[in-house]
Amino acid sequence: MAPTPQTTPQLTPQFCFNQGVLQDFLRLSRATIDDSIIQNLNALITPSRTPFNPSSTSTRSTTPPPLKHPIDPPACASFKSRILFPSWQSRSNVLNYCAAVALNPDDPDLALAKAESAKERERVVDERLDPYSGRFFPREARTEVLGGVVRNERGVERIVRARTWGLVQERCGEASGEGWEEALDKWREAREKR
Repeated sequence: MAPTPQTTPQLTPQFCFNQGVLQDFLRLSRATIDDSIIQNLNALITPSRTPFNPSSTSTRSTTPPPLKHPIDPPACASFKSRILFPSWQSRSNVLNYCAAVALNPDDPDLALAKAESAKERERVVDERLDPYSGRFFPREARTEVLGGVVRNERGVERIVRARTWGLVQERCGEASGEGWEEALDKWREAREKR
């Protein structure tokens, strides 16, 4: 049986700033759907309707068996609309929310980092006594760190979705040439009309 889509967690700034929780959600969602896409698609294949015939093993076939069994188109469409796209949308919602949080100019850490930076620049220390005192490594604000995490995770999403979509198209026998972005947009539009 195919897995159920991951639900979107309650979105709060604390969720985004806790990198471990954010990345664990994304990792678990990807592992459940995208990383196991072949197993999920294999689960959609209808088993053979004819029972096993033992005499089929007594002769050697010169034609190789088909490597990939095409999946029933309605089963593929159902998997995409009920499992795959909701999972992708859930991750998109989280990344979009966290990107908005990262752009928030009211972060208290940002003001603290600016004050710390100004204070460090004014400090005078004899470099003969402390040769490392001239180096100043300003601390990044939480929003800047979060922005970097979101950028990295969006890059990972693009790669994972392209790989997953290629396998879905191959196994479902679709040669439309439609990219995952277009397919996801169509799904979103159809969902909004309902």
